[in-house]
Amino acid sequence: MLTYPEQKYHPYPPVSLPGRLWPDRQITQAPRWLSTDLRDGNQALAEPMDAARKLQFWDLLVASGFKEIEVAFPSASLTDFNFVRQLIDEQRIPDDVTIQVLTQAREDLILRTFESLKGAKSATVHLYNATAPLFRRLVFGMDKAQVIELATRSTRLIRQLCEQNPQTRWQYEYSPETFCFTEPEFALAVCEAVAAVWEPCAARPMIVNLPATVEVSTPNVYADQIEYFCRHFSRRKEVCISVHPHNDRGSAVASAELAVMAGADRVEGCLFGNGERTGNVCLVTLAMNLYSQGISPNLDFSDMPRTVEVVEDCNQLPVHPRHPWAGRLAYTAFSGSHQDAIKKGFDARKSGERWEMPYLPVDPQDIGCTYEAVIRVNSQSGKSGSAWLIEQNHGLKLPRALQQDFSQHVQHETDTHGKEMTQNALWQLFRARYGLVAAPPLALLDYKSESQADGQLALQATLNINGEKRAVSGRGNGLLSAAVNSLGPLLSQPLVIKDYHEHTLGERSDSRSVAYIHCLFHNGERRWGVGIDNDVARASLQALLNAVG
Repeated sequence: MLTYPEQKYHPYPPVSLPGRLWPDRQITQAPRWLSTDLRDGNQALAEPMDAARKLQFWDLLVASGFKEIEVAFPSASLTDFNFVRQLIDEQRIPDDVTIQVLTQAREDLILRTFESLKGAKSATVHLYNATAPLFRRLVFGMDKAQVIELATRSTRLIRQLCEQNPQTRWQYEYSPETFCFTEPEFALAVCEAVAAVWEPCAARPMIVNLPATVEVSTPNVYADQIEYFCRHFSRRKEVCISVHPHNDRGSAVASAELAVMAGADRVEGCLFGNGERTGNVCLVTLAMNLYSQGISPNLDFSDMPRTVEVVEDCNQLPVHPRHPWAGRLAYTAFSGSHQDAIKKGFDARKSGERWEMPYLPVDPQDIGCTYEAVIRVNSQSGKSGSAWLIEQNHGLKLPRALQQDFSQHVQHETDTHGKEMTQNALWQLFRARYGLVAAPPLALLDYKSESQADGQLALQATLNINGEKRAVSGRGNGLLSAAVNSLGPLLSQPLVIKDYHEHTLGERSDSRSVAYIHCLFHNGERRWGVGIDNDVARASLQALLNAVG
């Protein structure tokens, strides 16, 4: 990298726009969407999709609710041409869906494009030509007048061909490609000239697309460009303003949202941001951003894992695990403090309430994700994470002191191997540590208790001690007190019960019970035991034996 980058690069100039309105606006409804996955996204793949993958992607887009889909550049390849024909000939296009195709401003390509669309019920023809000074000078060697003449001549031909084929509902889209680094006045002049030829009205709908073909400025400058155009375009009420942000600076989502605030009606992009170089704007992110604000995006991503699966299969590109809203780690917390906040949020949440959850802007279940991925345990995790997973998967509501005790064992385990603990490994560690094993060292076989005249309770029990039966008995002011006294001859040191908790596993009357017992031994050692049984008394006794054992 250069020490003095200003010698090679220069900042993009701002737009003069006194009294700009977009900063005070708020998005209150979804824009129109156009998916260009099958065209712009497809052309950016190292191995473009074959017909089967294109059809799979097409079906996903239709099922997701897209009503405008750019499907091909039919004059560019036979594969694209044949795909358009397949959609039409096999009647795969729903009546409420409009397909869109792209063409350059050349007569032979425009004629080929219309040939591909024969028989379509509804179609948009999308014409583009570059307008920026750099492209006029370096790529095409054209002046401003020649650029306008090319765009208007091609528009005139497209209108003529549309009128010759009235069986199709036609829509026209024009893009001054490289709009974002074209002089605002010249971009406006080109679009005015094109619109004058097309004469947009209800019978001849028109879209003016203002792309950030290469992202060259901060999103606020792009928003200024959009508002400037909307303010000055003479036919603003007769056309739909569309935006097509690319992600070269990593701010395509912000650019799209600010552009909508600045007056844009429609957004073009791809699922998960596929596209040339750093990609197009991600339509999933934009849609979910709206959803998280209580605004229906008019798109359905209720099975997000399936959407990811299909897109990865068709594009043969992975969706990043931390991709907003859709990545497999998008809702995952490893940090102990985050896990504690999330657990408290779930504990406090009541059914039907507005969603207010620390670190989770939407409910993962709304988009087909389970809560299993919300909290995962590694060496960065704290007591709440492990406790939440135990509760979610096994129904055990661990007392706070037991959460602290268990987290220390989890920390030791994760520090030892340095890896994440799976839910199964976490449960096996819990079972081994607190006695929930098939054959604990001290196992209760049977017991009998009787109240005594002096208010005491007498307990007689049969234990299995490492495979050997042993009868014990004791008295106390309650069941656990009597049990502690009965174990006296077996213990090397006395103990006292410091804490006890119990609850049912479920809400049915025949649900099993779980008991938690915290014992303090004479030498200062503390141990927890957990017992689960259909009989709460047996669960309590076994929990005590597990702490002792």
